[in-house]
Amino acid sequence: MIPPLKLTDTAAYAIAWLEEFRTKELPVVNNGEFLGLINDEQILDSNDGSKLIGDFDLGCADCYVQESQYFYDILKLAVDSNVELVGVVDESKEFVGVITIQDTITAFAQTTPIQAEGSVLVLSMDSADYSLSELSRLVEENNARILSSSVRQDPGDVSRIKVTLKINLEDISSIVATFERFEYKIISRFQETVVTEDDRDKIDELLKYLDL
Repeated sequence: MIPPLKLTDTAAYAIAWLEEFRTKELPVVNNGEFLGLINDEQILDSNDGSKLIGDFDLGCADCYVQESQYFYDILKLAVDSNVELVGVVDESKEFVGVITIQDTITAFAQTTPIQAEGSVLVLSMDSADYSLSELSRLVEENNARILSSSVRQDPGDVSRIKVTLKINLEDISSIVATFERFEYKIISRFQETVVTEDDRDKIDELLKYLDL
């Protein structure tokens, strides 16, 4: 995990971290608050290893997402801001870490069949309650099917997991109602459509930006 810099860290300290983690930017945090990003050009241009991070003009104060936001939101923010990573905050906007666009692209490709129409549903549940066959049964009761799924541990509670389901319907209101009836906690839902030429251009632009 790429660690954040403090305002009292020096430019020399930041350069060492940039080299160690092979990144062009580092997050800056003060008392748990994400302040923005500092990049290698800023630090090198200062030509002063003793200069404090707090003395730099930080950029990208809005370059952060919440833990529950979907992959495409992260990719769009990173490309629009021309950065390689973005901050991640919790519901109270407390800094919890960063996510790189390389990691996001990998996760996006693994969990989302972007050629298919449908919706994405994110659930939170106890690890012991997870059953893909049961989730599939509830979805299929509503004349739909799960196209893909992924599971990851909830960073806020190690006993819980977050389950992301890609479903082949755009209107999943009845599925949401079914899950709620069975007391599943729904974190978020997203509607996806077929990838347009404009979307393809954006994806191509992103891959070119990543030099993939």
